[in-house]
Amino acid sequence: MKNDFILKGNICYSETMDRLWVAEQQYVICVDGKSAGVFSEIPEKYQGLPVKDCGDALIVPGMVDLHAHAPQYAFRGLGMDLELLEWLNTHTFPEEAKYASEVYAKRAYTMYVEELKKSDVTRAVIFATMHVEGTKILMELLEDSGLSAYVGKVNMDRNGGKDLEEKSAEKSLEETKRWLAETDGRFQHVRPILTPRFIPSCTDELMRGLAELQKEKKLPVQSHLSENPGEIAWVKELCPNVSNYSEAYEQFGLFGGDCPTIMAHCIWMEEDEIEKMKNNQVYVAHCPQSNMNLSSGIAPVRRFLSEGIPTGLGSDMAAGYSTSIFRAMADAIQCSKMRWRLVDDTQKPLTVEEAFYLGTKGGGAFFGKVGSFEEGYEFDALILDDSNIAHPQKLTVRDRLERMIYLSDDRHITEKYVSGRKVK
Repeated sequence: MKNDFILKGNICYSETMDRLWVAEQQYVICVDGKSAGVFSEIPEKYQGLPVKDCGDALIVPGMVDLHAHAPQYAFRGLGMDLELLEWLNTHTFPEEAKYASEVYAKRAYTMYVEELKKSDVTRAVIFATMHVEGTKILMELLEDSGLSAYVGKVNMDRNGGKDLEEKSAEKSLEETKRWLAETDGRFQHVRPILTPRFIPSCTDELMRGLAELQKEKKLPVQSHLSENPGEIAWVKELCPNVSNYSEAYEQFGLFGGDCPTIMAHCIWMEEDEIEKMKNNQVYVAHCPQSNMNLSSGIAPVRRFLSEGIPTGLGSDMAAGYSTSIFRAMADAIQCSKMRWRLVDDTQKPLTVEEAFYLGTKGGGAFFGKVGSFEEGYEFDALILDDSNIAHPQKLTVRDRLERMIYLSDDRHITEKYVSGRKVK
């Protein structure tokens, strides 16, 4: 059945990172799950389509979460006074070990997916755990939700402790291949992504095997990069043959180029690493809330944008405790102000337009033509009712969008569409 319909309202979407298109009381048209564009009047060839008048509501593209850990939702809001490595050992690894139980995985993942359905997120790139059965459960729940996602079974054959460490590189690869085989062709809206947790969790043997698997299956890859100074020092100890953290991935061919890659955080970057990311078009998943909570630092997002490095936003659940990408936009703006003031006054703070771009079209590009209402883009949309946020003054549509970035929650989302399918 075709997803053909028209929404009328106050439409906002990004054309470029610094150009926000605002169309007051106009029409956005969905044909076969894709946007046919935004129009002031309905073109003749679409006049037979059903029209939903959204009144004075805002209509915006769905949000893209480029980096989240589904199993960590269960302990969101805990351990926020710790740095990364201590936080992993104290909270993350003990919690993720519980997902060996399918019963626990089903209960906990259901809570996360239900939250995601209510949130502003329409697409997400997600870490599961190393457990095949639990990862399949997460994929099934996401498929049933109607959301679109990449999900990764995590690989980690060292430094996870006795309860969260695969027995060998060979066993990790064997389980990854089993997961891929058992999920192949099962889902329409959920796709696999190879997921070496980070270099400290993966031996060279495992990374070589994942590289071979990536070439064979043509799968994308997600991992972490340069989040914390202690982590970077640890990588140098574990990989004395490379000059920096990025090279630890690049030596195996798991760093962009022919291997579509997302690296989360990318805070403490050397000059040649930035150049490699630009040349290889490695995606940055900027996770500002997480970076503040774990005292990791402030990523040079302005630099990434100016260099043409593809960049989006991530919740990094649960180091980031909110699933909202609107919240990530606000945090990204605030973090950029602190970097400009305290670190590098030549790198100006992010604007509202740029933050909105990062949370929609910027991250959406990893999924293809996603995150805009330009013609040919997948029709992912939110209808936002901000009428219960009182204000005495007259606001423009652009003002109202900015206010939603800072003040909205799931109560303001009245409807939600993914590729033209209504999911809320």
